[in-house]
Amino acid sequence: LSIERVLEAAAATGAEAVHPGYGFLSENAGFARACEERGLSFIGPRSETIELMGEKTAARREAVEAGVPVVPGTLEPLADSAVLAEEAERIGFPVMLKAAAGGGGKGLRKVDTRSELESALARARSEAKGAFGDERVYLEKAIVRPRHIEIQVFGDTHGNMVHLFERECSIQRRHQKVIEESPSPLVTPELREHMGSLAVALARRVGYVGAGTLEFLVDAERNPYFLEMNTRLQVEHAVTEEVTGVDLVKAQIRVARGEALPFRQEDLVQRGHSIECRVYAEDPATGFLPSAGPVLALREPSGPGVRVDSGIYEGCEVPVHYDPILSKIITYGADREQARRRMLLAMH
Repeated sequence: LSIERVLEAAAATGAEAVHPGYGFLSENAGFARACEERGLSFIGPRSETIELMGEKTAARREAVEAGVPVVPGTLEPLADSAVLAEEAERIGFPVMLKAAAGGGGKGLRKVDTRSELESALARARSEAKGAFGDERVYLEKAIVRPRHIEIQVFGDTHGNMVHLFERECSIQRRHQKVIEESPSPLVTPELREHMGSLAVALARRVGYVGAGTLEFLVDAERNPYFLEMNTRLQVEHAVTEEVTGVDLVKAQIRVARGEALPFRQEDLVQRGHSIECRVYAEDPATGFLPSAGPVLALREPSGPGVRVDSGIYEGCEVPVHYDPILSKIITYGADREQARRRMLLAMH
C-alpha cells in the first residue's frame, strides 16, 4: 500500500506499466496520477475518472445525469448532524449511512429509527476516516431485502464500450461478499438487457477506460437502482471470465497499450454457469472475526470445471493488516446445478 515503494520497484525493474490488482491502491486516484506523472501506464481508468466515480455522491450525480435510477437519498455529503437528521426524516427510516469516499462496507451503517442516528453517525464517520481518511457521509433509503447485482463494463480509448453481463453478489457477511455467481438466478433476459444498457450509458458518460463494475440494488419488483461504481477489476471477475470466455486481465493490458477492444457487444454471450466462493481466514467461534497466523498445511481442489485463484502457500503468514481473504474457488458447469455440485466437491 506504499505508493512510493511501488513506484521505486517499477523504476528499478524498468517496468512500463503497473497493474494495481483489486486492493485499495487500485481505486486510489493519487496512485494513478503518480504513475501517469512518472510515465508509467496505469492499467486502469484515468486518475480523474477514479476520482470522480470514487466519490460516491459525485457518482450518484453522474448516474442521475445519465438517466440511471438511483436509490432515493442525498446527492451531497452531509457534514452538519442536524441537517443529516432532517434529511433522514425526509427520506424516511430505515436509512443507510454511507462513506462518501469509499465502499467495501467501510463506514456503512443501517439506521432503523431516529434514536439510533447519532450513535450510528459517530461510528460511520470514525470508520470512514480510518479507512479512507475522509469522514464525510451521505444518506440513502434502505431497500428492504434487496438483491445485489453488478454489471461488468469495459471501455477502450477508441470510443468502444460494452458490458459483459451480470454477477449475483447477494450472499454477504458484514457487507462483504462471500459467494458470487453468473448468470444471476434473479435476472431475466429483459432485465439483463436493461441493466446492461444503463451501465454502458453511465460508463460512456464518464469516459470510462478499462474494466469497471457498476453495482446495483434490485428490489422485490426487479427495479434496479445504481449503488456505486468500482473503478477496478473485481475480486469476483473470474465468474464473468468463465461464462464469457473473455480474459479480463489480458483485455485490461491490451487496452492500456492503446489497443481497441477485440470484441463487440454482439460478440459477447453467456454460456453455462459459474460460482465463486471466497475462502477467508476467519474464526467461526468468534463470529467470523479475522484470524491471523501461519498457514501450516494447504491442499487446494482441482478437477474438471474447478479453478483456484490463490494468494497463499504453505508456511506463509496471514497478517492482521489486510483483508482476510486467502483464495477464491471458482467452478464452472453447463448449468447452475452442475456448477453447484462441482463446488460442493471442491469445498469438501
